[in-house]
Amino acid sequence: MNASRLRLLATTLALGLVTPVAAGAQDSTGASIRVLVATARHPWARWPDFGLYVTDVCRLYGSPPGTLIWHDGLQLSQAGFAAIDELRAAGEHGLEPHDYDAMLLDSLARRSARSSLAPAARVRFDLLLSIDLLRYLDDLRRGRLHPNPLGPRGSDAIAVDLVAALTGAIRGDSVAELVSAMEPQLVQYHSLLGALVRYRRLVVDASFPPLPIGTTVRPGDHYPGLAALERRLIAFGDLAAEGIGKDSTDLYVEPVVAAVRRLQLRHGLAPDGVLGPATFTELVTPLSWRVRQIELALERLRWLPPIEGKRILVVNIPAFELFAFDSAGKTGTPGLEMKVIVGRAVDRRTPVLFEKMRYVEFWPAWHVPRSIVVSEILPELRKRLGYLHANKMELVDARGTPAGDRVTPEVVNRLSRGELGVRQRAGPTNPLGLIKFVFPNAADVYLHGTPFTELFARARRDFSHGCIRAEDPVALANWVLRDQPAWPPDSVNAALRGPRSVRALLARPLPVAIFYTTAVVRPDGSAWFYDDMYGQDRLLDEALRARTPLLAASIAEAAPPS
Repeated sequence: MNASRLRLLATTLALGLVTPVAAGAQDSTGASIRVLVATARHPWARWPDFGLYVTDVCRLYGSPPGTLIWHDGLQLSQAGFAAIDELRAAGEHGLEPHDYDAMLLDSLARRSARSSLAPAARVRFDLLLSIDLLRYLDDLRRGRLHPNPLGPRGSDAIAVDLVAALTGAIRGDSVAELVSAMEPQLVQYHSLLGALVRYRRLVVDASFPPLPIGTTVRPGDHYPGLAALERRLIAFGDLAAEGIGKDSTDLYVEPVVAAVRRLQLRHGLAPDGVLGPATFTELVTPLSWRVRQIELALERLRWLPPIEGKRILVVNIPAFELFAFDSAGKTGTPGLEMKVIVGRAVDRRTPVLFEKMRYVEFWPAWHVPRSIVVSEILPELRKRLGYLHANKMELVDARGTPAGDRVTPEVVNRLSRGELGVRQRAGPTNPLGLIKFVFPNAADVYLHGTPFTELFARARRDFSHGCIRAEDPVALANWVLRDQPAWPPDSVNAALRGPRSVRALLARPLPVAIFYTTAVVRPDGSAWFYDDMYGQDRLLDEALRARTPLLAASIAEAAPPS
């Protein structure tokens, strides 16, 4: 039978228009399952194609298939009802119950409880529940984008036998426990689930009066929208309700100013208390989008491999912050945090990745990337040949051997052809500062210090060529090397005295996650939201709504190093 006729037969059977003939009375269940599995499509499903789970479905029903998984005789089993309850609750995890046919399955369960379904419909019902639950467990465990945007070191790298886990859960009547085991075991994940509940409640309950937006409002100014502003600040948790509204004045003063500063801080703005365009934008952003930001943050956490109990460095790109966790997944409170500078949003974006730090280098030289040589250094050399000498740079040949800093027109030509490279010598004025943190990756991105510390005072800090500049590299080096036997407490200070380059190899490589999320819950329970400066929320939102693969390159954009 050709493929088109097989699909036609499967559709006819699925609609209940005919009875499976080939199997006869003795194996109609197995025959019906085989027909649908052969097409890898279930016509009742929201997403009919289940090719990704064909092997799992075959294993679940046995070879050859003969009995249903979720039925005791003609009736849906207790495990079946429990599985449908979990699918109906998918929204509590930031997922869409509709994606897992939750309402259809619930309707079929209620119909079958009133009167037994026809044999063909019962098979379709059972198979649909299996497919949807497998997809749901897989989505909870590793996210909905394949391949994983974090690459081969993300959650895709950890194999889980979903069939064995599901079979055990059915036998032990523990489907709910299995669902809990599949989700990320991180404090941040569960904190975001709590924030999701709060902001969904705000979407339903909060009815805000219009907020007048016009000229900039400074502390002490009259502002006719004060009452509307207070309503929002109270709802967001930035302003206590006690004592507000008793005074009929429209003066913008304390404690409302302090509440605005808290809101500004939570949204990555300079906390100056001034109601300007950026602050008004955050105040009037639809709460439905805040909900979506949280849902997207939950999705991204599913991309991570299991990291609970491990030391880990996390850089959140839109927050311009680094967090060092002594034991990921335990308390949610970092042992160290600091500001960072990341790649320019316009043209030098820092990629997302998950790698392991292998070494720390003190007094590093900077090997200038070819892209920067072409775009920045060559134009300077054509204006003045002494540029390299003035900036403590030197030429290097193809093997990295120093070739001096004397530049002639012929040297400029060789640089243009890529026959020579440029390296900046180690020292306090080197763009890498005195410390470099290396976690080898295809984009050649790393963490490092910087002599240009004044940029850390900015609220928005996307100034680099793609690499990440740390505000306090000395504190970071002490934290990284703290558990390395070869590097006792004062060894970092000794290495910093230089001027010789020293490389500290990590006996225990350190996980590093360069992450992108615009919604974060702090240890105090407050929800912080950041600008989607790389447009990654938009891309991810579109991909998830379309349920189509999104290439990792679109989410994890490679960038040349700074």
